[in-house]
Amino acid sequence: MDQEPEWDMRTGAGGEVILAAEGSWTVGAVADLDRRIVRTHLNGATQAKIDVSGLTRLDTAGAWLLYRTRRDLSADGVSVTLSGLDAQYAPLLDLVEQADLEHPEIDREQSNALVLLIGRVGKSVCDAGEEAVSLLNFLGLTIVTMFRVITRPRRMRIISLVNQIEQTGLNAMWIVGLLLFMIGVVLAFQSAEQLRKFAAEILTADGLAILVLREIGVLIAAILIAGRSGSAFTAEIGMMKVNEEIDALQTTGVDPVEVLVLPRINALILTLPLLAFFANVAALAGGTIMSVATLDVTYTQFVRQLADAMTLKNFLVGMVKAPVFAFLIGLVGCYEGLQVGGSAESIGRLTTKSVVESIVLVILADATFSIVFAFLGI
Repeated sequence: MDQEPEWDMRTGAGGEVILAAEGSWTVGAVADLDRRIVRTHLNGATQAKIDVSGLTRLDTAGAWLLYRTRRDLSADGVSVTLSGLDAQYAPLLDLVEQADLEHPEIDREQSNALVLLIGRVGKSVCDAGEEAVSLLNFLGLTIVTMFRVITRPRRMRIISLVNQIEQTGLNAMWIVGLLLFMIGVVLAFQSAEQLRKFAAEILTADGLAILVLREIGVLIAAILIAGRSGSAFTAEIGMMKVNEEIDALQTTGVDPVEVLVLPRINALILTLPLLAFFANVAALAGGTIMSVATLDVTYTQFVRQLADAMTLKNFLVGMVKAPVFAFLIGLVGCYEGLQVGGSAESIGRLTTKSVVESIVLVILADATFSIVFAFLGI
C-alpha cells in the first residue's frame, strides 16, 4: 500500500531549512501537495535543501511538482540543493527539466477587453476582404464560362437546366405564395390602421401596390429563394466535393463550373422573375381581401384604386431587380459549395454562411437599386 504523501519544513542542525518530501508523489496527490507547497514560507532564508530520501513512489506529475518548486525557489533568490534522490528517479527529473527548458511557460498578459474586441473586429474585416476577393474571382470565372457556353450552344446542359427550374421555381411556388399572401394581409391591415387616423383608408390600395411591386414582392421572394435554393446549391455541391465527385469530373476533363454552376445560376435567373410576379399577385390578393373585409369600401372601389396605382413603371422597377438577385444567390450558393472541405461539418457551416451572405448581398443590391432609381427620378 502506498505511503501517504508528505511535505514538511524543518530546520537542520546548522540552521539550514530542510524541505522534506516523503511518501507517494503521484498524480492523485499533486493537487493536495501543491496547496501545501504554496503555503510554505521560508521566512527570509536564502538557502534550502529539498530532501527526497523519503519518497516511496514518483511519477511524472510528482517529478514536475518537485522540479517546479526548486525552480520557483531559485527564481526567488534561494539557493536550493536536492538530496537523497533515488537513482531510479533521476532520469525522470531530468526529462521534466529538459521539457521545461524546451517549452517554457508563456506569461500571457491579461488583454484589455477593448483590445480583444478591436482584434476580433479587425480579423473579421480581413476575413471579409479575403472572402470578397475570392468571390470576385469566382464571379469572373463564372462569367467567362457563361460566355464560352453561349458561343457554343451545344455545351448547354438543357436537362440539368430544366431540372433546376423545377426545383427552384415550381417547387417553391407554394411557400412563396403563402408567405407573400400573409405579408399582403399584414401590410394592408397596418396601413389601414394608420390611414384611418386621416380618414384616408382608400389610399391603402396605393401604398400596397407601390410597396409590393417596387420592393416587398421581389425582395421577400429573393430572401426565400436564398434560404431554400441557395442553401440547397451549397449542400449539393458540397456533398459532391466530399465524395470526390468533382475531382472525378476534373480528371475526365469536364469543367465543374460548366456542369454544376451554370445550370443552377441560369435556372434561378429564369425562375426568380416569375416567382417575383407570382409573389406580387399573392401579396396584392392578400391585401385586397383584408382591405375589403375590414375597410368601409367595396371590392370594386378598392380594385379600381389598386389598378390606378399599379403602373408599368412600378412593376418594372421591381422586376428588373429579380435577375440580379437571382445571379447573386446562385453565385454565392455554388461558390460556398465548392469551398467545402473533406468533412460533413464543413457542409453545415458553409451552408449557413451561404444563406447569410446571399441575403446580405441581396439587401445591399436592393439598397443600391433604390439609390440609383432615386437619383434617376424613377
